[in-house]
Amino acid sequence: MLVVGGKLKAMVLAAGYGTRMGDLTQEIPKPMLDVQGYPILAYIIRHLVRHSFDQIVINLHFMPQIIQEYFGDGSRWGVHLTYSYEPELLGTAGGVKNVESFFQSEDVFLIHYGDVLTDQDFTTMLHFHSQHKALATLLLHQRANSNSVVTLDSENCITSFLEHPTEDQRQDVTMPWVNSGIYVCSPEIFNFIPEGQPVDLPRHVFVPQVCGGRLFGFPLSGYRCAIDSPQRLEEARRSLAEGLSGLPIFPG
Repeated sequence: MLVVGGKLKAMVLAAGYGTRMGDLTQEIPKPMLDVQGYPILAYIIRHLVRHSFDQIVINLHFMPQIIQEYFGDGSRWGVHLTYSYEPELLGTAGGVKNVESFFQSEDVFLIHYGDVLTDQDFTTMLHFHSQHKALATLLLHQRANSNSVVTLDSENCITSFLEHPTEDQRQDVTMPWVNSGIYVCSPEIFNFIPEGQPVDLPRHVFVPQVCGGRLFGFPLSGYRCAIDSPQRLEEARRSLAEGLSGLPIFPG
């Protein structure tokens, strides 16, 4: 059972090249792009600390030293940081499997994509996960024409998960939920991730587990911006400048 006020562990996925950002990520990892004077990753870490995550592992590949030198051991940020370097990219699931021992004694842990800014209430999401004895609870938002389409039943159990659906498949879904890149997982998830090879969480892990009835969706109730283009980066900068999110404010 989840203990209120207990300390928790999380993983931030930060190993990718960020190629969709163009020249902005030629010489810097995408999680280090500036938003109002601080890197994206700083906001992610601060928000995780808000929700009692005191140990975070970050996977690295592209220019790892930039992230390590900036954040160090995490003490400046009120957290203990561990780094997992991947000589070859392992994918979202492979990267998590690579640090399985880090989560060995945990009842629950959180996975957070390194390019997603959100002020979502993770504590409520953790309680939902625990109450439903879920294998994984996925933060979901609604958006048309996405690369992923998720459907829920009345209990928020995921009944279908389509990656790169066809137009015909899209038309069959009246209320499209979309993968938001943040997951609360039970350690059992490691049983479904092969070791030592590139594996994707949505495609190779979540889709096959839909039939098990222990994959749940948690509808987004806060601010969220996935920084997957220069335009979305500018959107995030405007949102923080205008106070449109509840993300942590850093001292001047």
